[in-house]
Amino acid sequence: MNASVTFDNPRREGPAGPLSGVRVLDLSAYIAGPYGCTLLADQGADVIKVEPPDGDNLRQYPSTLQSENRAFLGVNRSKRGVVLDLKKPDELRVLMTLVREADVLVHNFRPGVAERLGIDHAKLAVLNPRLIYCAVTGYGEEGPLRDKAGYDQVLQAMSGMCVLQGKPDGAPELVYGSLVDYYAAALVASGVASALYERERSGEGQFVGVSLLRSVLTMQSARMIWAEGEALDIWRDMRSGGITGLHPTKQGYLYLSANTPRFWKTLCGKTGLDSLAADPRYDSVRKRAEHAAEILPQLRAVLLTRSALEWEELLGDQVPCAVARRIEDMFDHPQVRAENMVATIEHPTLGSYRGVSRPIKFGRTPGPEPFAAPTLGQDSAAVIGAVRKT
Repeated sequence: MNASVTFDNPRREGPAGPLSGVRVLDLSAYIAGPYGCTLLADQGADVIKVEPPDGDNLRQYPSTLQSENRAFLGVNRSKRGVVLDLKKPDELRVLMTLVREADVLVHNFRPGVAERLGIDHAKLAVLNPRLIYCAVTGYGEEGPLRDKAGYDQVLQAMSGMCVLQGKPDGAPELVYGSLVDYYAAALVASGVASALYERERSGEGQFVGVSLLRSVLTMQSARMIWAEGEALDIWRDMRSGGITGLHPTKQGYLYLSANTPRFWKTLCGKTGLDSLAADPRYDSVRKRAEHAAEILPQLRAVLLTRSALEWEELLGDQVPCAVARRIEDMFDHPQVRAENMVATIEHPTLGSYRGVSRPIKFGRTPGPEPFAAPTLGQDSAAVIGAVRKT
């Protein structure tokens, strides 16, 4: 990108990525928008996080870290940080100068806020016709809920995910880990990358809309199928018969998946339950679901004779399985280490921390090394100073 506003980024080191040379303005907060921009940064994009004077709200969330917020660090790696009060005309002008030479702008303002600030798509498209303008909303751009704030677990509850996560005769249950936000983040990165690709052909930018509602329903595409004439009761298709799932062992819990004939036969052989594999009443996933009450007590009685780690070792790669581990155990898991999925990142106040590195592997353009999420306004002087010199 041939930008007249230039400023060095000494923290950006290493080989180029597929998006090197792309400049992204990240005006979003929380997880969906910011992590979408982080995925772009992982691929080489130069991402400038623009925060209001009191910072991204995620900075205020509870954390056992004394000087920083754990979630903010994990969500905002490899970005420069600038503070701008967009309600002040001179600081809004700084943003407009950045927009004029940016490739991408991402925000998650509720509908109407961008218009009030004067940074809606229609206005910025005139300023920069090549701009990819991505708006992340809770419920989309139209409809009766368009002005409502959307949050991960609110959408889980609304969309049926909590009901399906719970037991048939129990209360709905949340799925922790902000999975709707993170899936929306993946859609942000994918949508922006596609729009950048299309721009290479047309020379024109465009609007990209991502909503949490579209994300949470997309995640449930295998459930949202209602055939003409059938009863509206999707639940019955959503379980694997009790065999696939978490099971107690002598020590810890083990997840098993044995849906294919080969895995089912191997599981029965490894657990000494060969008679189950030979029984025609259990020779399909559908049949095993119907007879789960007969199968599970026998299987679980055997699983209780060894620890989860012992079963994982015994089953190996012959039956899909995993010990139910803590996230803390993944830092030094041999597979994670072999894939270089965790990097040690230097931080100006923490010293250093270990965190997730590049989630996508590119053979020829692997991308630069990750660097720490910015402290509030860490790069304001360099970026704003360069803008005001132009």
